[in-house]
Amino acid sequence: MKLGAFSISLSVKNLQASKEFYEHLGFSVFAGSDEMNYLIMKNGDALIGLFHEMFEKNILTFNPGWDQDAKTLDSYDDVRSIQAHLKSKGIPLAQETDPATSGPGSLLLFDPDGNSILIDQHI
Repeated sequence: MKLGAFSISLSVKNLQASKEFYEHLGFSVFAGSDEMNYLIMKNGDALIGLFHEMFEKNILTFNPGWDQDAKTLDSYDDVRSIQAHLKSKGIPLAQETDPATSGPGSLLLFDPDGNSILIDQHI
């Protein structure tokens, strides 16, 4: 199963303080803005999303169809295919994408320890 680009989405209390901290670790702004209340920071292939007041807990995020530079992949597993696979394995989903649709879609699930996993397809 191809899940696409991986990042961790962090719920931050102070966007500027978090930005400065991760800049000291060698990250730079890749996408987002202060006005949008989120920044995507990048260091090599490592991606960290900083989100201010958008959700409560940190989230493991996968983006089917994208590489680590947010460029469209030639071949990828559609979120609906991933969803069908997970359901066939008996994995409960907290949020699903309508299987009758195409294009962008997302699903949300939790690992055995309650960590949120977002599979978010933008294309």
